[in-house]
Amino acid sequence: IKALKGRSAFLFLQTHPEIRQKQYWGGHLWSSSYYLGSLGNMSKDVVERYVNDQKYNAYKK
Repeated sequence: IKALKGRSAFLFLQTHPEIRQKQYWGGHLWSSSYYLGSLGNMSKDVVERYVNDQKYNAYKK
């Protein structure tokens, strides 16, 4: 997960350097946490609720 987040952030910030310059998110593109689960064991509603909760929690900080 760290490798995926690190590489995707690197590639994104190469093409969008203005994000780094403005210091959004304390200079970080991703949070240090992650969630991993098999969709075979979860309903779409559970996944959707998790994603929506992440959006909500990001705005609370």
